[in-house]
Amino acid sequence: MSELLAVAVAALGGSERPGQARMAEAVREAIETDEHVAVQAGTGTGKSLAYLVPAIRHAVAAETTVVVSTATIALQRQLVDRDLPRLAEALTGPLGRAPTFAILKGRRNYLCRYKLTTGASDDDEPALFDPRSVSSLGRQVARLHEWAEETTTGDRDELVPGVSELAWRQVSVSARECLGAGRCPSGGECFAEQAREDAGHVDVVVTNHALLAIDAMESFPLLPEHDVIVVDEAHDLVDRVTSVATGQLSEALVAAAARRAGRACDQEVADRLAEAGEGLGLIMADTEPARLDHLSEALEGAVTAVRDAAHACVTAIGPDRKDDADASNVRKLALAALGEVHDDAVRMLAAVQPPIAERREVVWLSSPPSQAPSLHVAPMEVGGLLRERLFGDRTVVLTSATLTLGGAFDHLARQWGLPVHRKDHPGQTGHPDPRDRPEAVADGESAPASAEPVWRGLDVGSPFDYPRSGILYVARHLPPPGRDGLADAYLTEITELIQAAGGRTLALFSSMRAAKQAAEALRERIEHPLLCQGDDSTGQLVREFAADERTCLFGTLSLWQGVDVPGPALQLVIVDRIPFPRPDDPLASARQRAVAARGGNGFMSVAASHAALLLAQGAGRLLRTTSDRGVVAVLDPRLATARYGGFLRATLPPFWATTDPEVARAALRRLDAAAERVPEAAR
Repeated sequence: MSELLAVAVAALGGSERPGQARMAEAVREAIETDEHVAVQAGTGTGKSLAYLVPAIRHAVAAETTVVVSTATIALQRQLVDRDLPRLAEALTGPLGRAPTFAILKGRRNYLCRYKLTTGASDDDEPALFDPRSVSSLGRQVARLHEWAEETTTGDRDELVPGVSELAWRQVSVSARECLGAGRCPSGGECFAEQAREDAGHVDVVVTNHALLAIDAMESFPLLPEHDVIVVDEAHDLVDRVTSVATGQLSEALVAAAARRAGRACDQEVADRLAEAGEGLGLIMADTEPARLDHLSEALEGAVTAVRDAAHACVTAIGPDRKDDADASNVRKLALAALGEVHDDAVRMLAAVQPPIAERREVVWLSSPPSQAPSLHVAPMEVGGLLRERLFGDRTVVLTSATLTLGGAFDHLARQWGLPVHRKDHPGQTGHPDPRDRPEAVADGESAPASAEPVWRGLDVGSPFDYPRSGILYVARHLPPPGRDGLADAYLTEITELIQAAGGRTLALFSSMRAAKQAAEALRERIEHPLLCQGDDSTGQLVREFAADERTCLFGTLSLWQGVDVPGPALQLVIVDRIPFPRPDDPLASARQRAVAARGGNGFMSVAASHAALLLAQGAGRLLRTTSDRGVVAVLDPRLATARYGGFLRATLPPFWATTDPEVARAALRRLDAAAERVPEAAR
């Protein structure tokens, strides 16, 4: 392993790091012992190579496939376009042959030739009745037809610039809607099937957490047969799985299902579904957006009517005409839409039946500005699903720069469905303590000891000298953050910090409202260019931010994991407040209540842990290379004064800490002056 890693590091132009070597050895050992391992590898460790080298070694030796799952498209592309090609070339000699790899996504990500040629349209959006939207949609679909003649993969991500979601839906299908390669007239040249075929014969398949979740939930496999999974950005796994498992009902979704049903069954039956959807829309419009512990009589009746009408449509749709591909396609599309509406209605009605303490799903009504209201249902926990379907019969490697919250793996272990340790330290083997078993099972039921996965938690640290490279400044003198936007004292503090840094600032806010408020106010107070999320695409904003060292970039939570800007362009990260979930967040509040009902601390288990994870991810934007220097400024004084502050600080990198604003500003002025003295060519 050490020899292979040395070859790989040299090929990619890096240098060997102790943490990288420890991680590679831990992954190798996990694969050979059929145990799971969770590795926290700080920024700069080189964790991609640390898991790819032992994974490829195993795949080649055992003639099997290893799956690597990531949370973001950017990392998928980095692996497939940059890391794996060079790594495969470097390891060809030592391994005796060239390792192979492929990328695999959900079917909706690939262009469907049959839908493209038949012109089957998803006329499910009110926007289609807007002449301007029709014109724009037509141009985009025409462009997709031209691209279809050129592409060899049909992968949506290869279309640059991209098209709207509505346009893409005109030329793609979901797994439920697909006719199947054997029955589709275009099955022989299907892009999605070709991607699956390619993935079935390679050593490494790169996919995303969403497809990994679908593969775990569906009764049929989407991924090729494999015995090892590497979950990169594992801190994001539970949220991605929860998102995939979340159902939704709205008047528009029901109407779309009714239109599709009307093409496949008696129109009168389909009209009853449309009427039920209209009734649901009226009831939802009169219901306050909130978590719904109980459905009102009217709302329960409306959801029941939708369920029954969808079932009637399914019953009315005749048998499949296998000799008529067009009719079969119409039937398949109708059944897919009806199935989702029916199943989500069933879940919502069932979710509110048990006593609150025993519920496994939560229902809520949302009504975003300028949008129609909709009902949602999501699992309270996904640990049981992951324990059974992910950790059951394969080795799983989980890794991220942030896996220990408050200094321990326990929180994320519970979320993943793994048994929890009473004490956790680097290298500890995860044999469960019987006292922890009920907490480790997400649904509250103890699993037999023999069914509990065995795992290790390992923190390999980071090559960064955090106390010498960065300062954690907590603005203890500021008032606690309020609910009515940023106080003037916060805007003044941000202004003074940015002026001291000479720009070079990434400011992260807990809401878009706060980000825009701060951007509007500071554009009048500072002389440096200031970009705000929403001004352009996130990728373009980050490129502009990195290109001009004096530029500042303001954004929200969605930026916290998407900015990788090394060097003097980023020397100050500002966080406006501790990123607790909103008190009215339906899923977080339901989870807190469930933990409290089991005798735990709901605030610490859910809200504080959520905040710790996001805070660590935000602070992690500062140092991206060993030569980076800077300040992380948290304006929320509760990080220094509240009882939970110690837990949050223990999750952050071990920066040198201060609450003195002048110390922070003086450090930023020195960094700014030093950056000015270094010629750009020497950086």
